[in-house]
Amino acid sequence: MLPPRIVRRLVLAPLLLVITFFLITGLPLLLILAAAASPLLPGRWRALRLLWFALVWLAMESVALFACLALWIASGFGGRLSSEAYLERHYALMRWWLAVVFRVATRAFRLRIEIEEPPLTPEEARARLTRPVIVLSRHAGPGDSFLLVHHLLSRYRRKPRIVMKAALQFDPGLDVVINRLPNAFVPPHRSPGHLVINEIQRLAAGLGPTGALVIFPEGGNFTPRRRLRAIRLLEERRLAEEAAKAAAMEHLLPPKPGGALAAIEAAPTADVIFVAHTGLEHVITVGDVWRALPMEQVLKARWWRVPAAEVPTDRDAQVDWLYAWWAHIDDWIRDNRPTALPRQDRQVGEAVQPRS
Repeated sequence: MLPPRIVRRLVLAPLLLVITFFLITGLPLLLILAAAASPLLPGRWRALRLLWFALVWLAMESVALFACLALWIASGFGGRLSSEAYLERHYALMRWWLAVVFRVATRAFRLRIEIEEPPLTPEEARARLTRPVIVLSRHAGPGDSFLLVHHLLSRYRRKPRIVMKAALQFDPGLDVVINRLPNAFVPPHRSPGHLVINEIQRLAAGLGPTGALVIFPEGGNFTPRRRLRAIRLLEERRLAEEAAKAAAMEHLLPPKPGGALAAIEAAPTADVIFVAHTGLEHVITVGDVWRALPMEQVLKARWWRVPAAEVPTDRDAQVDWLYAWWAHIDDWIRDNRPTALPRQDRQVGEAVQPRS
């Protein structure tokens, strides 16, 4: 169970600062131990890489907490935190934080990200600057979420509104920053579904020209067992057509239409962005990160824009449309598996290469 907010602020946040302090003060010893252990472990300098990334993560979390404290004091002890000026400052903090973590992660894990975008026509250029968007993305672990939000903030200068699991509030820095911005933490799946729908509608209704509502329609990370269970649930609900479509997809869970369609209804002028990516679906836990280091991979992503005028208005047609797009993304994943990082790039391994 998630502790109350006061407990998270008075216990978890100080605990993170204490852990960071002791890791930094003990860094010489940790470096010696990691260097000694690395030759005995599979992968190149695995222990040192993980230590590097962990220290940067904790240090950045600590900096973010102190920055949030300073913003809270400057806002009149929280009195003006909801004003537009302070929302902008928190988005700037989030943008900076993710940019630093992204640079360190791509170097430590030896990754290169290739993004395929729609052709940059005059209409596409105008849409990127002036139209709100609803982003429907494949869900494949926490790494994909961080990459997606980083690119929305830094590359496309968007203000993301994210629907995420409540358990992420165990992370103190994420807990403080995200709760000060227009986002939603959804309760466990056993909670009433209308609560999640209401939160999605609230976020979608407030989208401005640079807003981006991020939803993961699958509702969880893909695993073969979850895929089979989702197909069986569709069959039990006598949704034979949807079950057949889900069975035809090998790399995705069937989308849950409720949240996506609620967002479209609440923001009828928003374009819909579909996002596909490959390479991080096997990195879910800390153990997965440990086993994956160094990845030395080229990760691929692709996104498509559907203008608001082209989104179906009838609910049944919307469900068919969503499943058709999910099948298209499944085909793209099949044809775009991650590839090994070229040897000449392995000393850096940190480029983002957009392609139109």
